Amino acid sequence: MSGGAANRFRPDLKLLMKFKASLLLLFLLIACGEEAPPPAPPPPEVQVVTVELQPIENTLEMPGRLEAVRTAEVRGRVDGIVQRRLYQEGTDVRQGQPLFAIDPRELRARLSSAQASLARAEATAANAARDVQRYQGLVAKQAISQQEYDSAEARLRTAQADVEQAKAQVEAVRLSLSYTTVTAPISGRAGRAHVTEGALVSAGAATLLTNIEQVDPIYVNFSQSSSNVLQLRKEIASGSLEMPASGRVAARIILEDGSVYPHPGQLNFVDLRLDEATGTAALRAEFPNPDRSLLPGQFVRVRVEAGVRAGGISVPQRAVSVTPQGARVMVVGPDDVATSRDVVLGELQGSSWMIREGLTPGDRVIVDGLQKVRPGSPVRIAAATP
Repeated sequence: MSGGAANRFRPDLKLLMKFKASLLLLFLLIACGEEAPPPAPPPPEVQVVTVELQPIENTLEMPGRLEAVRTAEVRGRVDGIVQRRLYQEGTDVRQGQPLFAIDPRELRARLSSAQASLARAEATAANAARDVQRYQGLVAKQAISQQEYDSAEARLRTAQADVEQAKAQVEAVRLSLSYTTVTAPISGRAGRAHVTEGALVSAGAATLLTNIEQVDPIYVNFSQSSSNVLQLRKEIASGSLEMPASGRVAARIILEDGSVYPHPGQLNFVDLRLDEATGTAALRAEFPNPDRSLLPGQFVRVRVEAGVRAGGISVPQRAVSVTPQGARVMVVGPDDVATSRDVVLGELQGSSWMIREGLTPGDRVIVDGLQKVRPGSPVRIAAATP
């Protein structure tokens, strides 16, 4: 290599060394500028309840309608014009209390006519009796024939029958006359009047005058599906559901505002036949109503305490997620990892769900912090509440 070429090669080598040094410095600056990755977030904190077997009341809650224990329709039994209303609408009346007055003048005239017919029949019977008495002596002396005597006795019996018939007519007219004062057939609360003064009452049409209802005690009618009735019978037969020793099933009423009616009642009727249209069995409970706060026709919810399950499982309502596909809960395993588990729900009792299938004693169910938990992710238990 010539000397000139060597001189040209040295400046290029120096330039290359400077470029390498610049690259090394750049890499060092980039490496120093990178920050360390952030630490992983801690597991979410949750609260759990530990599942235990415990005696749980088997409570059924269903919609129902209130009904009066006894209802009487007060109707007209004679023809006439209403003269007066003798009660105050919407007040309590006693049995036999006058409610309406119907014009009695026509019936009084009929009574006078019937009494006159009775007097005439009694006079005829008295005359026939005297004839028989006279004929007794004459027939003994053979002054008259036996046939004439027998005819006199027949006339007497006919006259006596006419007397009894006239007496019956008098009693019938007197009974109709008593119907002109319409009285309450039962004790209870009388409703509004369906007729006013001057209205024509017809016995043939049985004109409705008013209604009377007994509301203390009061009934509530409700129904239960055939599947639930069958399930209850199976549980009672197997012994898993213990019924009260007295045989009386207690019941409560939940009013429209969510409050509980203070007076407890009891189940007093279960229909042995299912409704073909709805597939339900009719039930009825009786409740005291001393202050008349419950009214017939009112919609309520009935809570029936149908026995006690000795080994039941319940979890708070907020721990259960209900979807169209079913219900599920989040359970914390032994390694503090959350898993989703499907459950079969029973009745909702207050703020807790009865669990029929899916949980066993000792399972830890998450009740708070569910929004931060994902299935398969670890969690941190804040407090375990039995």
